[in-house]
Amino acid sequence: MRISLLDRTRTRLGESDGDAVAGTIHRAARAERLGLHRFWVAEHHSVPGIASASPTVLLAAIGARTRTIRVGTGGVMLPNHNPLVVAEQLRLLEALYPRRVDVGIGASLAFKSSIRRALGHTTLDPAEHASAVERLRSYLYGGPDDDVVARPQVAPPPMFLLAIKDGLGLAARLGLPAVIGGPLLRDTAATDAYFRDFSPSPAVPEPYLVASVDIAVADSADRARELLLPEIWALASSRETGGFTALRPVDDVRRLLDTATPKVRAAVDRGYDSVIAGTAGQVVAEVAALTARTGAAEVMATTSTFDRDELAEADEALAALQNGR
Repeated sequence: MRISLLDRTRTRLGESDGDAVAGTIHRAARAERLGLHRFWVAEHHSVPGIASASPTVLLAAIGARTRTIRVGTGGVMLPNHNPLVVAEQLRLLEALYPRRVDVGIGASLAFKSSIRRALGHTTLDPAEHASAVERLRSYLYGGPDDDVVARPQVAPPPMFLLAIKDGLGLAARLGLPAVIGGPLLRDTAATDAYFRDFSPSPAVPEPYLVASVDIAVADSADRARELLLPEIWALASSRETGGFTALRPVDDVRRLLDTATPKVRAAVDRGYDSVIAGTAGQVVAEVAALTARTGAAEVMATTSTFDRDELAEADEALAALQNGR
């Protein structure tokens, strides 16, 4: 089983945004030393809890600090960008770091309506998005428009679709590898249809699924769940406050939970339904069940912890699972 990391450049209470960016770059170098398969970075705009809005720029720095690990965008949110410009940026990264760059493409709009307005897209048009994905694929892999050629001319980096809602159908129709998370991890009808309806091409002859999920490995299941609590709290409380905030220490979160509304406490409880947390043996069993259910050939851990030393230990534990130790 291939295990990869998606790092969202999460901020921590008491740290600067610059510290968060440096932490992501340091983590990428560690992931390479550990032998993990990929290291991807995300795009989020005007979010206090996330320091990076430009995955392609961040990848340039990560590529310079690594030598062998695959690096990618997880993802570029295509509604915010021109497909030709995205193709040019990723082709340039491929020229800098040959045979290591992945193009992960998403369609999520911004966290708040004010940010969506600032970016110029308040709603997502599925047909328009599908057209943009097709144009990007054409610029990367070559297509009928000979008058517009994305440069530099290098071997095209592989393209992945971050599937939400009916996104797996688009990935199957266009013959693209896909990344699934959240409700799609349990939607066997959607994943079965992806494999059944996949349209092969010379560039992508077979379907390929990556399962994205928060994973924590520790000496006990309770400790593993505790590691994920700050991230689960940030998401649960954001639904009430409207702000996705910096990670806080576990003890702080426990105190906040004591006075939280029933709605937020229930959201925290539900948050644990979509993660994998436990001892090494428990995590191996849950990952095996996940890949059997979805058909995924790879797991991408989206783990964030408040304590960076604990995050390093979590990454080391994942690498040990990948390497059968």
